[in-house]
Amino acid sequence: MDQHLHLDRTNSFLEAISDFTRMGGTGVMLVHKPRFSGSLPVDLDGYREAYSETIDMATEVRTRFKIDVGVVLGPHPVVWEKQIDGLGIEGSTELHMDAVSLALDFIEAGQANCLGEVGRPHYQVSKETWDSANDLLIDIMSMASSTDSSLQLHVEDNGAKTTEELSLLCGKSKFPIGRAIRHFAPANVSAEFTSGLPATVNVGTDSVEGLTSSAKEANAPWGMETDFLDDPKRPGAVLGPKTVPKRTQELCSSLLSNGWDEGEVEDLMFQIHDEWPKKLYLL
Repeated sequence: MDQHLHLDRTNSFLEAISDFTRMGGTGVMLVHKPRFSGSLPVDLDGYREAYSETIDMATEVRTRFKIDVGVVLGPHPVVWEKQIDGLGIEGSTELHMDAVSLALDFIEAGQANCLGEVGRPHYQVSKETWDSANDLLIDIMSMASSTDSSLQLHVEDNGAKTTEELSLLCGKSKFPIGRAIRHFAPANVSAEFTSGLPATVNVGTDSVEGLTSSAKEANAPWGMETDFLDDPKRPGAVLGPKTVPKRTQELCSSLLSNGWDEGEVEDLMFQIHDEWPKKLYLL
């Protein structure tokens, strides 16, 4: 299962899923894709239209390919930061929280499975904006804490410090840490690094080595993702849709070469691609 993938009806769309399934892919978490190159939602109707398009694409993929498709809906933190200039910080924050509430409505209605990707900007911003982003994330977590939804978190890559901070935010908001998933995570799933947060690891070329060396030290669910953007203008920005099946095979071979027996590898693959996703996303 690719636990974080975007699709665009005007780009590869079904062709990307065809590539994925031909390589052995059996499930995806389809994540709402903001149109950074076009017009971003400026009201709740805009978000409702965008979310509905993601749900419709998920239905089409399920029907066409007979694979598991979960849906992840939520307002992207970069959208919040970019819209501060036009809407002001109060206006952008209000729209963001309304979009979170709408996504949770879709989840409660059974049309989506997870809130995301929410979080904070992954690039340097002013201290005022950074503090506001963290306050906003606490509010989002607090709102989601009364639901059964998990969160896919879009955050900066600052090593273990990032997960330490996220675990503290979970505590402040009373959001269960076992449902706070660090998206685009580094290939270190050890308990020391993840602070108990689940993770979806971006499985680039160096990921197998990191996963092999840290898998036995994990204490939280983890999975694999590409963050495929389905954007021909950014072909090298993220991984292609064939990557998760390919890395799965490579990881199996690596674990076996490093002393794992076949039963242990089979159990881990079942957890990564079936048991843990079902637990995290209530599939």
